Amino acid sequence: MTNTAPPSLPSTAMILAAGLGTRMMPLTHHQPKAMIPVLGRPMIDGILDHLAAMQIQKIIVNVHYQRAPLIQHLNHHALRERIVILEEDERLETGGGVVNALSHLGPLPFFCINCDSLWLDGPIPALMRLAQSFDAKTMEALLLLYPTVKLPAEHTAGDFFMTPSGRLVRRKPPHIAPYLYTGIQMLHPRLLAGQDKRPFSLNLVYNQALNQGRLFGQTHDGLWYHVSTPEDVKNTEAALTMLGYGKP
Repeated sequence: MTNTAPPSLPSTAMILAAGLGTRMMPLTHHQPKAMIPVLGRPMIDGILDHLAAMQIQKIIVNVHYQRAPLIQHLNHHALRERIVILEEDERLETGGGVVNALSHLGPLPFFCINCDSLWLDGPIPALMRLAQSFDAKTMEALLLLYPTVKLPAEHTAGDFFMTPSGRLVRRKPPHIAPYLYTGIQMLHPRLLAGQDKRPFSLNLVYNQALNQGRLFGQTHDGLWYHVSTPEDVKNTEAALTMLGYGKP
């Protein structure tokens, strides 16, 4: 008998919020990037909304630079009982930050999201689509990708090529790749197996998974906005306002 049961959904997630927000200066002089408002709401709140809709039970948030405002915000958030805050006295970067959180994330695949990722879902929520597509037997990581043709010129170089099966191949200059990584992904904890708690980028383990044919991608079918500079904030707010968001 064929097993037609739907895939189990992750119960844990991590929001990477320990970055320095250098490109977001001067907006990050006194607050972390996760707290930068877009249409009056901190960016991290949009991510928390998506995770709440997925009924995620434990949300790890790592903090470092200008952490006090973010900690205060999370401690008063409606989801505060589900949030675990990990303070990094030494910034561990993306890879080290996830390694530091593994004991909280558990043995099963989990969502991992950059704090500057802002997206609108298509017909099926992006996180649901990732969960439905994740195959723990063949994948270490499943990255949500966005077509570069939909992006402003400064992002059009892209990050990855993708085979028909979804396996990823990195762009090599001077080539232009059709997909950009959105900062939204689903990871298996074994991707970080054997890694020490030290500062390193997730790109290190992406490359290992890529060489093993275990780094996959999925195209986002909604809208995505990369909010990493003050100009990005203005452009994103203008785009969302045109779509009717933020209006009374």
